[in-house]
Parts: sequence; C-alpha cells; structure tokens
Amino acid sequence: SILYCFCSCGSKIKRRKLNKIITPYFLVNTIKKSKGVFIMVEQDTIRLLRECDAGVKMGISSIDDVMKYVKSERLRKDLADNREEHCDLDKDLQELLDEYHDDGKEPNPMAKGMSWMKTNMKLVMNESDHTIADLITDGCNMGVKSLNKYLNEYKAPDEKSKDICKRLINLEEDLIIQMRQCL
Repeated sequence: SILYCFCSCGSKIKRRKLNKIITPYFLVNTIKKSKGVFIMVEQDTIRLLRECDAGVKMGISSIDDVMKYVKSERLRKDLADNREEHCDLDKDLQELLDEYHDDGKEPNPMAKGMSWMKTNMKLVMNESDHTIADLITDGCNMGVKSLNKYLNEYKAPDEKSKDICKRLINLEEDLIIQMRQCL
C-alpha cells in the first residue's frame, strides 16, 4: 500500500509501507535510497548547515580579530569585503536554518579560543600585514578542509545546503588567493 504525507516544505511525498514500519512524516523531508538503506535527507541537511554556520561565524570572528592590526589599505579592503560576503552568506544560511526550525551552531569554544590565542601571540611578536595574511590563510585552509570533509561525510544533504557549503568554500579559497599578495 502507499502512504502520502507532507514534508516541511509543503510538498506531497508518496511512500510505500516497508514491513509495516512507516517513518514518521515529521522526521523526513525527502528520502533517498542508497544501497538499500534509507537516508534521511533532512538530518544530513541540518548537520551540514550547522557546520557551515559555525564556519561562517568563525570566519567573521577571525577577520574581526585581526582587523585592528591591518596597516595596508588594500588588505583592509580585501578583509572587509570578504567579511561582508561572509555576512551575506550568513543571512542566506540563517534563512535555510529557519526553514528547518534549527538555531545553527556556534564555533567550538576550544577552537575559537586557540585561534584567538594564536592570533594575539603572533601579532604581539610581529605586528605586520604579512603575519595577518599568514594567520588568515591558515584559518581559511582549515575551513576549506573541514567543509570538504563535511560535504563528503554527509551523504544526503539537499542541493540548497550543498550550494551554501560550496559558496563558503569558494569564499575561503578566494580569500586565500587575495592573501598571497601579503605573504
């Protein structure tokens, strides 16, 4: 027999009963079949969005931490522009998280604390644009690595969340390229 239910976006989904076990409709946005195992798309979508949320917040925080030490107007403009793009992406991300009734995720406090400590220690020893570019490049590389790991780990996120993640990866990669002028 066939069961119809409605997902969180309001569309009608047709499901077949499997061994008389029916997945509750409120848990699943869409179901994909992968090697005979049903994977909940909504769960992977929310997980990926949370990681992107933490990444965007970490990026904005890192740029804020170094901005007061920047000497070059070009570097200041590049960082400010990238920060603004992070903020725009964060707005899109928050809209998607709101659709899934999720609050997102704050960056890991330990990672944020270690980043702040590394930034301040390096800048106390050498307060230069070169040091700032080096710190930002390291942070972007860690972000790109983490986000790609999550893209591979979560097998069934929806296309919108994958797009947000890829946009964030591109933002980080673009900033790495911009930082090369100061290294």
